[in-house]
Amino acid sequence: MTTQFDRRRHPVRKDLAARAYEGRVEADRFVDGKKKTIVRSVLDFRKDPRMDQSVDTQGLFGEVVTVFEEASDGWAWVQLETDGYVGWVSADALADPVEPTHRVTALNSFRYSGPDLKLPRVGALSIGSRISVIGEKTTRDLLYCQLSDHSYVVARHVAPLSEEGHQDWVAVAEQFLNVPYLWGGRSGAGLDCSALVHLALAEGGVQIPRDSDMQEAEVGHRLPLDTPLESLKRGDLIFWKGHVGIVQGHNQLLHANGHTMTVASEALDEAVRRIGENEFGAVTAVKRLY
Repeated sequence: MTTQFDRRRHPVRKDLAARAYEGRVEADRFVDGKKKTIVRSVLDFRKDPRMDQSVDTQGLFGEVVTVFEEASDGWAWVQLETDGYVGWVSADALADPVEPTHRVTALNSFRYSGPDLKLPRVGALSIGSRISVIGEKTTRDLLYCQLSDHSYVVARHVAPLSEEGHQDWVAVAEQFLNVPYLWGGRSGAGLDCSALVHLALAEGGVQIPRDSDMQEAEVGHRLPLDTPLESLKRGDLIFWKGHVGIVQGHNQLLHANGHTMTVASEALDEAVRRIGENEFGAVTAVKRLY
């Protein structure tokens, strides 16, 4: 059994693996795992259980993970249900599952201690977060949703899970304009290039892999590399080795990038030239989703 599994997507180690891999890999033991819900605004995922290890990605409030190991030093080895990402997280950010009913649709929002924006905040919520609504209350003509933990969020910032996603996912991505670039970030407070694509498409009702190499390999269909830039359509994706950007149309590229350290919109032809000369080299793929 020599199959190599991507550690970002497969809960497989030499000493421990998910039960689903029994008979497919060699491991000292196999476990079923148990479901938990993230109760922190954002939760960092790391390759190793060390605070000095860079962040791979983030989980959001209300998302579900499967816990395969809880270490005595406060770390948990988990897989995120949303996109299948595997990593080490802080165990104290996890709690027993609560069935979500709504998703957060605002770029950022807050949880309050009561149904009043003047009351203390008890946490933040990013777009894509999952919440369980148990009631509603109105204060000064502003409607609030009461959550299962008895905190409150502004009702206009959330939508039922049953409601269809945003029809123009690029418009969702454009809401992130000027949000800070953050390596491994996956929230309205800061994010990287592939998370911008990932979160915006998720709000449009389309789930895709988390990282740019996965997206390049699995999302949409390839256009010829020599396709003229002026013929690209809104929503096309352009990939470099380690980077991805969204074509807005009219020679514009939207991307979270380390050049401006923000989500920025810039001339597509100029971006392709600069990135090719100074950053990631030549374009590796151009893909169309629909």
